Amino acid sequence: MGTGKIHIVAINGSVRPSNFTGKTLALVADEMREMDNVTVDLFDPAMMDLPFPGRESLSDDSERLQAAVSIASGVVLSTPEYHGGYSSVIKLVVENLGFPSALSGKPIALLGVASGQIGAIKSLESLRSICSHVGAIVLPGPVSVAQVHTLFDDAGNCLDPNMEKRIRFFGH
Repeated sequence: MGTGKIHIVAINGSVRPSNFTGKTLALVADEMREMDNVTVDLFDPAMMDLPFPGRESLSDDSERLQAAVSIASGVVLSTPEYHGGYSSVIKLVVENLGFPSALSGKPIALLGVASGQIGAIKSLESLRSICSHVGAIVLPGPVSVAQVHTLFDDAGNCLDPNMEKRIRFFGH
């Protein structure tokens, strides 16, 4: 970007209203925004028109997302775990980043949430594989948040100070 700032694109991998993935990602984005040299653009696919793979043309939202990722210093991808895998929403995001992918050569941090006791381990393993396949540089130390449905109130406040600290640390 030429300004000496670190520019991060953070992408929510859920479209469910008031989703826990977005609440968790908001803590990470908030922590990153506290740093003087970091800017964060948060993308919410629920508010975007992202076409299914195989369509002949991209949407304006796809082009905007590709452009943002192309100039980003790094990307945070977040996903809920559904049936042992990442969400179809985050896969649709990856598909809309083109071929070759705008993720190619980009440092990527992965954040997963799940209602179960073991967290989003399986979805993060699968997402790591997909990101590596498209040429992303997947950073070590993904964060998996277990029992996420117990962590937030309706306003998005984290109810567990230790877990909030861990989630916020991910933003460093």
